[in-house]
Amino acid sequence: MASLRVSYLLLLLSILALADGGSIGINYGRLANNLPPPSKVVELLKSQGFHRVKLYDTDSEVLTALANSGIIVTVALPNELLSSTAADQSFADNWVQTKISEFYPATKIEAICVGNEVFADPNDTTKFLLPAMKNIHASLAKYSLDSAIKISSPVALSALQSSYPSSSGSFKPELVEPVIKPMLNLLRQTGSYFMVNVYPFLAYTANSNDISLDYTLFKQNPGVVDSGNGLSYNSLFDAQVDAVFAALSALKYDDVKIVVTETGWPSLGDTNEIGASQDNAASYIGNLVRRVLTGGGTPLRPQDQLDVFIFALFNENEKTGRTSERNYGLFYPSEQKVYDILLTQAELDGSQSTPFNERKSQQVSPTGEVTKTSVGSILYQYVPQSTEFLGVYCHHELCFFLGCKPKDQLWYLGISYRGRQIYIIDGLDGLAS
Repeated sequence: MASLRVSYLLLLLSILALADGGSIGINYGRLANNLPPPSKVVELLKSQGFHRVKLYDTDSEVLTALANSGIIVTVALPNELLSSTAADQSFADNWVQTKISEFYPATKIEAICVGNEVFADPNDTTKFLLPAMKNIHASLAKYSLDSAIKISSPVALSALQSSYPSSSGSFKPELVEPVIKPMLNLLRQTGSYFMVNVYPFLAYTANSNDISLDYTLFKQNPGVVDSGNGLSYNSLFDAQVDAVFAALSALKYDDVKIVVTETGWPSLGDTNEIGASQDNAASYIGNLVRRVLTGGGTPLRPQDQLDVFIFALFNENEKTGRTSERNYGLFYPSEQKVYDILLTQAELDGSQSTPFNERKSQQVSPTGEVTKTSVGSILYQYVPQSTEFLGVYCHHELCFFLGCKPKDQLWYLGISYRGRQIYIIDGLDGLAS
């Protein structure tokens, strides 16, 4: 029996190793006239534990400040430069030489966003996107940087023709042949990833009568079952990301990874921007961070880690449009927090339950029905945020169960995976023989 138990544990641990935590980065926008200097911003990033930052340009002062900081950087070629970059290889060469090569490797540039939400750009820059991407990649190759620095282009979720249910995810037909498929080919050839901006807030504020706020904020909720594939979702974020995965799959690009280059929630909005508030922003961002760092992918891609950039570092007072546009920041320009949340794995670890070996006296029964499985089979599921399950505080983490006996004997073996910590819960004697 003991050897059987050890074998199951080793099997579980090998599976858990596949569900590594993702990464959290931050968007550093500068459409404001009252922001701290870049040198102070870099210190702020380091003090908050951010190891990745995404920029919207290649400002020399910012890139210099980030040099030798240890922070990994994603830069951008702005939309207004797409036409020149697409038309002239020498323009692309000069841009890479002066904006990238001069700063790398002291500044750890890992990717270039060629444009941003180009398909939604009112200036009709879509036709320039693919040739601009190809020219930038050729320039990177010229300076022997193509293996170190990836190229991609952040796409708004509005590029999807359908996103609900997630399994029906598909790109707008008018984009597929001219630009989506050629771009995906380039990403595949260069080993890059598909960048997408995901905003559950926008869906909620436009459909608050139909979408649960708890569902958008990663809070405990009944979940939504996808009628197309039967998968259950406990957050709109996961559902939206899986809609993109489904759209890629429909075009036979399952091998292309996804990076969420923007997601956020405003702390203030216009009166008709339902849901914009500090409390909701704190819930969304705080729960997003916990969900990403505790490991595991989406219901459709459970083994793919999620890499996410929060939008944004600061409130930016010169952004146009609705009030929400100027209030997505985690910080005011004074560097004071807009709301207080945990941002790093270390902070999350410090806030979590004590590992089982320090709380052996506690033996609890599951609060919900435990699915009976035959010995050796494994059930995994996403556990909604704030659920006390198997005696541990769970938040969208993978929980595994082995060999449950009949319900009247609620003994079990539970293994909970948080980031890189394994928690073994009571019931080792409950394995079926």
